[in-house]
Amino acid sequence: MSSALDMINELEDIGANPGRSTLKEMKVTGKKAVGCFPIYTPDEIVYAAGLLPIGMWGGQTIGKLSSHYLQSFCCSTMKANTEQALMGKYDFLSAVIIPTFCDTLKCIAENWKVSSPQLNIISMVYPQNRKIKVGKEFMREEFIRVKKALEKVTGKEITEKALEESIEIYDDYRKTMQEFVELVQHYPTMLNAESRHLIIKASYFMDKKIYTTKMKELIKTIKELPEEKSRKKKIIITGLISEPTELLEIFTDNDMFIVADDLAHESRQFRTIAPKKGDALNRMVERIALQDGCAFLHDEAKSRGQMLIDMRNKYKADAVVVCQLKFCDPEEFDYPIIKKELEAAKIPTLYVEIEQQMDSLEQLRTRIQSFAEMLA
Repeated sequence: MSSALDMINELEDIGANPGRSTLKEMKVTGKKAVGCFPIYTPDEIVYAAGLLPIGMWGGQTIGKLSSHYLQSFCCSTMKANTEQALMGKYDFLSAVIIPTFCDTLKCIAENWKVSSPQLNIISMVYPQNRKIKVGKEFMREEFIRVKKALEKVTGKEITEKALEESIEIYDDYRKTMQEFVELVQHYPTMLNAESRHLIIKASYFMDKKIYTTKMKELIKTIKELPEEKSRKKKIIITGLISEPTELLEIFTDNDMFIVADDLAHESRQFRTIAPKKGDALNRMVERIALQDGCAFLHDEAKSRGQMLIDMRNKYKADAVVVCQLKFCDPEEFDYPIIKKELEAAKIPTLYVEIEQQMDSLEQLRTRIQSFAEMLA
């Protein structure tokens, strides 16, 4: 038990301290780092270049510098990233990749070229019509453009062999994480809401090969322990992100645990595996083409609601919690559709509006406590 807890504590510490963890990983690996904005970026290309892809998903930084470039109705994640960039917190990065999944990201991709030119901004576009031939061709061209930009950063060519090796490392990571999130349901106390979140979050600040090795060891160690018996209520959480971490502690305090998630920050990152057919870039293109049920990727079938219903049935969950990041338009557009489908399926649903820099969580605490009592 202590061995598993030691490993959990180590990963939690990494996830809870992004800046310190990133600098430590750079020192351990001898690699330079590249910042990767939400929601998806071609991390495999970054890794193949001999660089560390580092997740940039905001934080609890509060300030006024970002207001010089962003309106008040932009989400807290983008405000935090911009604030930290203007404070010089990201100056150790060799480049920053910014995909344009929403209106705010489109602004940031251009604003940062002026406000933070030292960060070597690489903007890119993921096609919404990613399943058709021309969409796939466009995505491949975007990946090639990012590849050339990173080759300028390193002064070295990114070979096909390096890309193939990188894809294998990332697919091994994704398969390992799929195994981990399946394991969580059997250990609701050891892997409570905040522990689960921080363990997954740690992957953004570590070399994926090193992280995957640690996760395999953790999974193996936990599997040797008896499964926990629990009467805690099982919930599925969906949205962009489930921060601040104190929000997750409220679920734990009210005897609820996350049996599965549909978060862009978490499981959507490893939901799909790259097909084996084709060259490296085509495999990356096809993997994104397979990604459905995400508010940031066009889904003609609007499959997210049914995916949540299927998840609920699979895990025998008691409820679904929608974590709506304030001013996140793509997620807001999805909510009326999934709400209607969840209500039709008679699945208890709680909608909570969050910001990463919340002054007080007491109102949410009251709502979550009331919801837990309703489920009891």
